[in-house]
Formats: sequence, C-alpha cells, structure tokens
Amino acid sequence: MVAGIVTAILLALFLAGWVWAWRPARKPEFDAAARLPLNDSEETPR
Repeated sequence: MVAGIVTAILLALFLAGWVWAWRPARKPEFDAAARLPLNDSEETPR
C-alpha cells in the first residue's frame, strides 16, 4: 500500500518536472544554456 503511494507521488513529481521543462516559456533559457560551452567571450585559463 505504502509502496504504491510512493510510486504515485514520484510519478506525479516526474510528470510535473517534465511539463516544467517542456513549457514554451523555458525555451529561451534552455537555448542560452545550450550555447554556453560555445561562448568565446571569456578567456579560458591556460
């Protein structure tokens, strides 16, 4: 019984995170984060 409740809660949390990540309002922030490794505006230490 408790295992089923915990599973349902974890599934709900996973789905909530998935919806949060795939919202169109998040796209610009994720696109900017994806370009960070390619950004040459800062010098890299040698």
